[in-house]
Amino acid sequence: MASKPILTLDDAKRIAAAAEAEAIKNGWRVVIAVVDDGGHLMYLQRSHETQFGSVDTAIAKAHSAVAFQRPTKASEDAVLSGRLIHLALPGVIPAEGGVPLVRDDVVIGALGVSGVRSVQDGQVAAAGVAVL
Repeated sequence: MASKPILTLDDAKRIAAAAEAEAIKNGWRVVIAVVDDGGHLMYLQRSHETQFGSVDTAIAKAHSAVAFQRPTKASEDAVLSGRLIHLALPGVIPAEGGVPLVRDDVVIGALGVSGVRSVQDGQVAAAGVAVL
């Protein structure tokens, strides 16, 4: 029987805590979503007074990152360079802030951040991924 690495709830909480620390350090109110390798929500937190529209956006960024196994920034860059096909792909969120979570070269889930500018969402997400 083959085995593969998995994302645990403890992992998700640790990743979210690191992302939250980066957001707090910069005074940013964000939503942080962590999904498993099937795109199912494992953990969600919303900073006080973060717009509620960022809840679904953070989840969608995480889902997009795990579904396509690449950061959502890749689609954002593609769209900005004129490759508009990314706008027609189901589930693609062409905005930075969604990143796959990788352990032993296997995508085990993803992190999505929303609430501030796209590049800032990406900065918060990068801080979360760094602890994995």
